[in-house]
Amino acid sequence: MGFDTIIANGQIVTATDTYSADIAISAGKIDAVGQNLPRQNAGRVLDAAGKYVFPGGIDVHTHLDMPFGGTTSADDFETGTRAAAFGGTTTLIDFAIQYKGQSLRMAFDTWMKKASEKAVGDYAFHCIITELGETQLKEMNALVREGVTSFKLFMAYPGVFMLDDASIFKALQTTAKNGGLVCMHAENGSAIDVIVQQALAEGKKAPKYHALTRPTTAEAEATARAIALAEMAGAPVYIVHLSCNDALEKVREARDRGLPVYAETCPQYLYLSIDNFDVPGFEGAKYVFTPPLREKWHQEKLWNGLKRDHLQVVSTDHCPFCFKEQKELGKDDFTKIPNGGPGIEHRMSLIYSGGVAQGRFSVNRFVELVSTTPAKLFGLYPRKGTIAVGSDADLVVFDRNRKHTISAKTHHMRVDYSMFEGIEVTGMPDVVLSRGQVLVEGDKFLGRAGQGQFVKRSTYLRVNN
Repeated sequence: MGFDTIIANGQIVTATDTYSADIAISAGKIDAVGQNLPRQNAGRVLDAAGKYVFPGGIDVHTHLDMPFGGTTSADDFETGTRAAAFGGTTTLIDFAIQYKGQSLRMAFDTWMKKASEKAVGDYAFHCIITELGETQLKEMNALVREGVTSFKLFMAYPGVFMLDDASIFKALQTTAKNGGLVCMHAENGSAIDVIVQQALAEGKKAPKYHALTRPTTAEAEATARAIALAEMAGAPVYIVHLSCNDALEKVREARDRGLPVYAETCPQYLYLSIDNFDVPGFEGAKYVFTPPLREKWHQEKLWNGLKRDHLQVVSTDHCPFCFKEQKELGKDDFTKIPNGGPGIEHRMSLIYSGGVAQGRFSVNRFVELVSTTPAKLFGLYPRKGTIAVGSDADLVVFDRNRKHTISAKTHHMRVDYSMFEGIEVTGMPDVVLSRGQVLVEGDKFLGRAGQGQFVKRSTYLRVNN
């Protein structure tokens, strides 16, 4: 019997094990894992000697082709998934936004159109709910049955995205019954709005004031409130893009009480700080995203949270806007700067480099953070997120010793700057496969637009805490 491809001699790494073996791939799935698999009938043998083989990365927080403040995020599903593939990420979960007056179904259909002919890797959607009546509550049940099993709610951005506590509570009661998972943007939007208006009235309009008007206490308060509402509803809750120790403490306390509370952080909060705003002129606009950058001391607290499982996932919140033309919309008023930064390409290397290469946590914990736990929480496991017979052959051959200096000159995202410009990472993908097809080999892209598939997800799987 023959295999399509064999990845030979690699060191296989899952969330629980590290061992040397070959992986055989047939019809897009992992067909066999074992020692010295027969090479003679394989269509192709990829030699991974001296390299790690990881399950493909899963980024559960991206915003591709997203309208925002009179412009649209710079990466669409083609350029975004291609850049992700160069970084070892093979599956994304993006956000289908329901605008006021729309059904959830319309939001989902709109985003499916954006992705279906362009995506290079596999994709799924969370549904952002901005208006929640009886109709939408029923639609949540219907979407869960169709494989859209998570919903994002906002406690920030009054008048645009923000929902009141009653609506949030009803949504959580609904997911408690249907098995879905609510992802929460936790900041006290009403209080922040007052602080923002006061800053503008005082003429404080530079990019740095975006960070200075969104205190860590506003994130911690909303995180605690989200957890309380979820506890009352008997539902799990997932806190997105957690940026500071104040909020982390609330998650840790809840998890210590055994509550099904989960949280992600992003590379920008681990590598960048409010000091990044101390650049000439308007350059600070490159670092305007929400929650904002914090004082540097929070970084080590977040790394420690990843090590100790107070934080379970690293995603990117990739939402790129070009510095020229897009970020410049807010030249005279920080509230008009499109919120977001480009990170989809470098998540795996930044977390490997800062986590494993720096000795903060094991290579197995790395796989857990960037692939396995995201797959479990968001209904992709065991199809994705592990290396096992029958799983999709989403695989990354990873050179742990290869060094790379991140730069806008060499990245593949369609944006004219890098948040991580000049940072040297240790550890880079050499070969990236999606369902057995090679997407990236070295610096060559071998995939094509439209080969990515929409993945129907099962409901949330409780992860140990």
